[in-house]
Amino acid sequence: MSSYEARFQVWRGDEHGGGLRDFTVDVNDGEVVLDIVHRLQATQAPDLAVRWNCKAGKCGSCSAEVNGRPRLLCMTRMSVFDRAETITITPLRAFPVIRDLVTDVGFNYQKAREVPAFVPPPGLGPGEYRMFQEDVDRPQEFRKCIECFLCQNTCHVVRDHEENKQAFAGPRYLMRVAELDMHPLDAAAEAGLDRGRTAQDDQGLGYCNITKCCTEVCPEGIRITDNALIPLKERAVDRKYDPLVWLGSKIRRRSGA
Repeated sequence: MSSYEARFQVWRGDEHGGGLRDFTVDVNDGEVVLDIVHRLQATQAPDLAVRWNCKAGKCGSCSAEVNGRPRLLCMTRMSVFDRAETITITPLRAFPVIRDLVTDVGFNYQKAREVPAFVPPPGLGPGEYRMFQEDVDRPQEFRKCIECFLCQNTCHVVRDHEENKQAFAGPRYLMRVAELDMHPLDAAAEAGLDRGRTAQDDQGLGYCNITKCCTEVCPEGIRITDNALIPLKERAVDRKYDPLVWLGSKIRRRSGA
């Protein structure tokens, strides 16, 4: 096994401030950035704070920024970097720092609670749901989300404009709305809930300008923009502005009165 010394700059600090610290660390073949962070903790910085759990790219815990790009530390191999370059590791920029590489991502859980839940179809009990596979395939892609919040962090609507956070759910939770809107058994419409209108009025769908930065950083390869956000935008616009859809909703509403 070959090894070499690599130069790192790691952000150290807390909510009151901080800065980059220089380290030189041994790197072995096949290692990932999280391995280097663990070696730093073991040899030079035992109080370095970092959040991690599975080290297999499935828990989403070790999200950070490496050379300014949001990544999972456990899925970023050292072999992708030039041995001569200095590698910078910083906390997620869109969320408040707790300490070192650990940020407060509570914003995301707040937004999760604001998304209206799945509405079960009337007259069916648990275990009685039946769906065709072709109806499941589209929303099933979004179930791969590991909630690493890299898409939330890289979305410039959240990242660059603190004032937007109150009105904007971010790509992860707009994707959740899209998943429910595509679900073949979701009975939200029958219950009087218009998911497209809710996305527009309550989750800030109109703030998204489909730059696809969320898709680019997704470690699960989910096509967030193309398969969730753009179709959700199209359906929301159809429901709001298409005269035939508008007329049909009026007729249905009147006939049900």
